[in-house]
Amino acid sequence: MKEWKIEHLTHSYGIKTLFDDVSFSIQENQRIGLIGVNGTGKTTFLRIVAGVLKPDKGEKTHPGDYDISYLSQKNELDNAKSIFDVVFDGDSPMIRAARNYEEVLKKFSEDPTNPKLQQMFTEAEKRMNQKDAWNVNARAKAILNKLGLEDSDKRVGDLSGGQQKRAALAQVLVQEPDLLILDEPTNHLDFQMIEWLEGYLSGYRGSLLMVTHDRYFLDRVSNEIVELDNGKLEQYPGNYQQYIQLKAEKEATEQRIAHKQKQLYKQELAWMREGVRARGTKQEARKQRFSELEGQVKGHEEKSELELQLSGTRLGKKVLELENASKQLDDTVILKNFDLLIQQTDRIGITGTNGSGKTTFLNILAGEEELDNGLLIIGETVKIGYYKQINEEFDEDKRVITYLREIAEEVKLSDGSSISVSQLLERFLFKRSMHGSPINKLSGGEKRRLYLLKILMQQPNVLLLDEPTNDLDVQTLTILEEFIDQFSGAVIAVSHDRYFLDKIASKLLIFKGKGDIEESYASLTEYLEQNDLTKKEKQARPQTNTAKSEDDRRGKKEKTALTYMEKKEWGTIESEIEALEAALEEVQSEMEKVITDHVKLNELTEKQTELSHQLEEKYSRWEYLAQYV
Repeated sequence: MKEWKIEHLTHSYGIKTLFDDVSFSIQENQRIGLIGVNGTGKTTFLRIVAGVLKPDKGEKTHPGDYDISYLSQKNELDNAKSIFDVVFDGDSPMIRAARNYEEVLKKFSEDPTNPKLQQMFTEAEKRMNQKDAWNVNARAKAILNKLGLEDSDKRVGDLSGGQQKRAALAQVLVQEPDLLILDEPTNHLDFQMIEWLEGYLSGYRGSLLMVTHDRYFLDRVSNEIVELDNGKLEQYPGNYQQYIQLKAEKEATEQRIAHKQKQLYKQELAWMREGVRARGTKQEARKQRFSELEGQVKGHEEKSELELQLSGTRLGKKVLELENASKQLDDTVILKNFDLLIQQTDRIGITGTNGSGKTTFLNILAGEEELDNGLLIIGETVKIGYYKQINEEFDEDKRVITYLREIAEEVKLSDGSSISVSQLLERFLFKRSMHGSPINKLSGGEKRRLYLLKILMQQPNVLLLDEPTNDLDVQTLTILEEFIDQFSGAVIAVSHDRYFLDKIASKLLIFKGKGDIEESYASLTEYLEQNDLTKKEKQARPQTNTAKSEDDRRGKKEKTALTYMEKKEWGTIESEIEALEAALEEVQSEMEKVITDHVKLNELTEKQTELSHQLEEKYSRWEYLAQYV
């Protein structure tokens, strides 16, 4: 059994200790979700495990043939290369074998009588067999298709940021290493891609270590949760749901212990203050016990909870309204004669396909983009707080507390009381020792949390949130969701995070592209199930050809039996399904034979996709007809 292990890991960033004498191991088939508040060192830990960053101290051990692939949050791809070439830039033995085989094959084809090249070709074939690398080309094509990168000859430099992130994800998935390390893999993925990735990783043969804000993803993929807190790693067996239960039980136990310690501490404090004269050597043990209790009690008091109980300014009944709104950017239609009324306590979740104009829509509501036609009506009492995907420009040398004091010295809470900026920072998990630190000492996640806090300090009564889950940690998101639940104003949030939208949204706007916006009052999970949007084949299926939709269109009564033509169809449909399945198997077999011919392989991939669509249609038709047999 292969194992990756580190002992006595210690590492600091500036004056902050991220890991304090930590020991940790990763076993085969473990799928570990790493969670923790932004700034605790999650990405740093991934980089240490990946071998990208050398720790201050720590002894790593693993087998000599242990392979690791790492998906970073930052784009490190070569913009001059094609997507396909980038995918084969990996350094795993399987990828090296496939790359070497391609190079040797090209030379051997040009000079097949050369004895040296004959020997090299034999060795290359041998390595391909040893590393089971014959199917790597076909698998790469399949992965790229699933990630919406069908044109694998396209240059990386011509891709959008989201497409580049997906290309980097394809690169590490194709390598199939012993340990796969993923830092926020679901960013820039749509629902179909996320569902596919969930299934792929759930069946992954190697080990997995990942950081993600997507709690549904964590729940469905991980079999262990590791929490990073105060320089230590706490391990919880099971998925995210089991972690929540175990964490709650642990904290309940700690609270009971803390209460007992506090009572005992009070007794000892009273004794210390009495000024007992005979405090000689016999009393030293009791004084030492007092010091230990004091440290434990203060430790519990300093472990703050992330709380948001800020008040908002008064909001009238009239909030935001769009009338006959139209907007187009270049060739992209975003709004087309669109009407929307946003009321005082609305919770609207906005989701849909990438590039359909969701961020532009928020910019319009915020008054930062103008409509081409139509009206945007803003209520007189509206005060908008807009959390954008990109931070405002920070003065990196400015101190954390100074940055917030520019807004206010103190802030009102929902109960009418006030707290200072320093107290608010502590409630928002910025320890007192960080208040005087310059902003450039914060991690990227801590800067996002500070930016959110500044927006909330301004006490808006309408919140616009653009993909907040991309940068905030799970703990912060949980409290943000609770804040939204108690917030007295309107909230409009763009997100692809199913868990987040399920919790906060009472209404959905689904942007489908070309100005097509669907409204739904179902939860996002219910909407996806009802519309089967998680299956690309069914999303593209025309429904007007089915007998059921014909009946609905014509207003017929409910069917109870097959028509004459349907009976004939039923008699042949199973043989048609078998023929399609056989054709699909034949195509897949051909793909394995032509893995070095990219042109032919691309043709077969398209044929495979078309056959899969046809087969899915037949399965669906069989299910429909079977109801009346």
